[in-house]
This record gives sequence, structure tokens and C-alpha cells, in this order.
Amino acid sequence: MTMQNHFDLFHLPQRFSIDMAALDQAYREVQNQVHPDKFAHAGDTERRVAMQWATRANEAYKTLKSPFRRAAYLCELNGIDLQIESNTAMPRDFLMQQMEWREALEEARADKDIDALEALDREVKQARSEQVDHVGTLLDAAQYQPAAEGVRQLMFLERFGEEIGAAFEKLEA
Repeated sequence: MTMQNHFDLFHLPQRFSIDMAALDQAYREVQNQVHPDKFAHAGDTERRVAMQWATRANEAYKTLKSPFRRAAYLCELNGIDLQIESNTAMPRDFLMQQMEWREALEEARADKDIDALEALDREVKQARSEQVDHVGTLLDAAQYQPAAEGVRQLMFLERFGEEIGAAFEKLEA
């Protein structure tokens, strides 16, 4: 087998908008072909290659299943360096929104206010959904550079959503 990108591996078009049922089906087919159990009686080399392909299929599936990871991957495939660590520039309104959300999260934590936390979670999930749609539209229109900025914003939303999840766990403990 030759090295292919994740979309080729699953015989999917290289675009943001993908059919999730087709992705799931293609993943099962690839896993069926390379599952280590099928190579239990094979030689060491064959077993190792099967394990590598199963691992690669798992990673490709996780990447394409996640809107954030799929968007970042598409940017990278098209030669766009997301500069995740070095480029923290964001539009002013997005930065202001981040500050408001951070304050709301701190207040909800301090007050142990589950209702405020749930409201914040809904708001951030809505913003994330809108950002995914926006980035997807840009990517499917082959506007990779503007999409990269959107992917960086999406990364913040993903991480902030995880922080909200951790705050829920702490309050519920």
C-alpha cells in the first residue's frame, strides 16, 4: 500500500463537508482489511505492517471525524501553516468575547453556579457550531488562508469547551 492522505485512504473527496456515514463505513472496511486478528498467524513483518495500517486508519478516522482536526488537516494538506503556537493574533471582537467568557467561567466556578455554567456551555457550543460552518464554507471554497484564522479561533473554542467540561466535573464531584 502506498502512502495516501486520510481522504484517499477512505475514498472520500478532499473537502470539509463529508458524509459521516460514508466515513464510518469506509473506516470499518479499512479496519476489516487490516485488523491485527486477521494476521495472527502471519509472520512478524506482516503483523507489524497490519498494526501500522490499523493505527494509521484510527488516526485518519479521528482526524476526519473531528471538525476542528479535519479543518486543520485540510489547511495543512493545502500548504497552509496554521502557526498554532506562534500566531495568536485574533480579531478584536473575538478577543473581547474570549474575555467575557473567561469572566463568566470564573464567576460560575466561584459561585458554584451550575445554571450559569450551563448557559455559558450552550453559548460556546453555539459559537463553535457557527465557527465550524464558517470555516467549512471557506475550506470548501478553497479559501485556505482565511480558513486558517478561523481554525485558530476554533482551536480556542475547543479548548475553552474542555475547560467548561472540567468545571462541570469539578462542580459535580
